[in-house]
Amino acid sequence: MKPALSRHIPATVPLRWTDFASGKALSQQLEAQFNLWWPRIFGYHLLKVGDLSSALDTSACSIKHQIRLATQAELATVMADPDDLPFIEHAVDAVLLAHCLEYTQDPHHVIREAHRVLMPDGYLLLSGVNPVSLCGLLKLWPGLQHRLPWTGRFFSMARVKDWLHLLGFEVLYEQRLFCSSMLSEKNNLPAFKLWAEHHLHYFGSAYVLVARKRTLPLTPIKPKWQLTNSFNPAVKGVSARQQS
Repeated sequence: MKPALSRHIPATVPLRWTDFASGKALSQQLEAQFNLWWPRIFGYHLLKVGDLSSALDTSACSIKHQIRLATQAELATVMADPDDLPFIEHAVDAVLLAHCLEYTQDPHHVIREAHRVLMPDGYLLLSGVNPVSLCGLLKLWPGLQHRLPWTGRFFSMARVKDWLHLLGFEVLYEQRLFCSSMLSEKNNLPAFKLWAEHHLHYFGSAYVLVARKRTLPLTPIKPKWQLTNSFNPAVKGVSARQQS
């Protein structure tokens, strides 16, 4: 497995959904996916990590205290780096990482930080760009490497799930969506796009994962002592006087 840590720092990082072509439509689909889970999540604190996460509408979530960790003052309630969260362990009930892993140097450490601040049985909701989609394959085109979203690194859903399992998360939900190249806001073939959403969803431009932090209690194992006699007669029930 290739290491997730990279010295490469993206030259362009998205600050808002409109930085992507078709970004508004993508954010709406992501909100629809996350809205399936917000009513099931309860607690006191929701942490939205990154500018894109902070811009998503999470009003359907029953958690009222929502912390927005972003770089823009108008969005942020806390300004910090995603890989160095300024919270103690087991502090929040849910963490949202919307297209955050692609634009960080060490995405695996970002997930570790989310795991650290989550309560036991807390929820992690994240989204990313599917590298085996048309949008992901366009990253190979030289003219697009300095244009969003192709300035970041794309990680497959299987690889992100491996990171989650390694840290003790249980993946509850996975979905691919948004069959678009994200080259233009215009949708010239709406009929084909609708057909692709139903039949080619594996090649959707984005994916959503919902996982839950599982903490297994340590149960001490009692040793089973087996006492054996140091003297074991060859024939039982025979005394020395019977042999005389």
